[in-house]
Amino acid sequence: MANKEKLPWDLEEEILSRVPPTSLVRFKTVCKRWNSLFDNNAFINNHKMTFQFILTTRSKIYSVSVNPKVEVRELTLNTPGLKPQIPISLVDTSGFLLCGMGEGAVVWNPWLRQTRCIKPEVNQPSLDFIGIGYDNNKRVEEIVYKTLSVYMKGSSHTWKIHDFASDAWKDQEFNKEEYSRSITLGIKNRFIVDLTSVVSVNGTLYWVAYNDDKTHDTDLFSFYVLSFNFSSEEFLKFCDLPSGKNHARDALVLSVFRKDRFSLLKQCHETKKIKIWVTKNKIDNQYGGDVKWMSFMEVSIPNMSNLVQTTFYYQPSYFIDDKRLVICSCDETGRAWIYVVGENKLINKVHLDSVADPWPLHFTYFPNLVLIPGGQREEAELQVQFSYDLFLFWFSSTIFSLIFFRFWFNL
Repeated sequence: MANKEKLPWDLEEEILSRVPPTSLVRFKTVCKRWNSLFDNNAFINNHKMTFQFILTTRSKIYSVSVNPKVEVRELTLNTPGLKPQIPISLVDTSGFLLCGMGEGAVVWNPWLRQTRCIKPEVNQPSLDFIGIGYDNNKRVEEIVYKTLSVYMKGSSHTWKIHDFASDAWKDQEFNKEEYSRSITLGIKNRFIVDLTSVVSVNGTLYWVAYNDDKTHDTDLFSFYVLSFNFSSEEFLKFCDLPSGKNHARDALVLSVFRKDRFSLLKQCHETKKIKIWVTKNKIDNQYGGDVKWMSFMEVSIPNMSNLVQTTFYYQPSYFIDDKRLVICSCDETGRAWIYVVGENKLINKVHLDSVADPWPLHFTYFPNLVLIPGGQREEAELQVQFSYDLFLFWFSSTIFSLIFFRFWFNL
């Protein structure tokens, strides 16, 4: 029997980019080539259902995609056993969304429509959920995800760690003097850190922080990266930032670059000039003193808006796409905007007019095909969807093959 002609790989990729993510998880077992493809950032970014930002308002949750054009869709957080509701807080760490629900939390992968509830202990006070990480001890073969949260206990704060595998809670107390939207940490030194801007790399959590020195007579502070390691269960100063001293009103945002590095955005609140740095090497969870920063981009755009507004002091969200900088931020009236910057100029500016409420919380999201350990999905629906997607892939492959070979033989 003659060998059957195979579908060209680029057409195969194009078809798979149209298959819903819930079925791509199952398709990973079809062959090694598909499995490698689904772990490729370029494939995820080019998928027809991908998105790069998530915004939450008092009444709705939205996803925002920017490739090839800006598109806003509504998201629904459906958790078995819980009525649909808007989270009180929402952070993106370790590829999952951690949704604070007042009592307990929900871990959510919106791309796979998968959730897991984290229930508080009996008589547990309301928790502020901070982020998700895992023990990065190389002797541990299996990743065990954990959450970090905090609550008031008298005049101090108690940090709580929840283990996904055992569903157990562990307390860790620090002496504190102050807690608001920013929190004070430490015993000998006092650190101020915005817990809403957390970054996760290889299971460790990172924030931009600065020393709260009462002797300061100016508004300039030396910022650095503070880390929480789930292996040692301690907070440490990880590394200095390349931006020098910064004003409290400057935009200063740490983000993930190429999965395993840092990027840092700074916008001076006076000049509006934007500068981006990236780390030269991969981030090592233990040796932050070896971090080397490189200048990546400088942008000076006339009439550029302040990315941090005085009303709420929300920091902007951003990501780097090749040589483009894509930013989500609110203007002075609370309206959300997407800015696309490149080659020292503003390429595009889009108002997200379908986001109804002003001053939405927003952050960068990186879609992934990682299943939440112990997570729940609507299995019956997914089985039907999987069968439909398999049929769709076969049908599309046949049509593309007929078109391709007809075109080829007509040459």
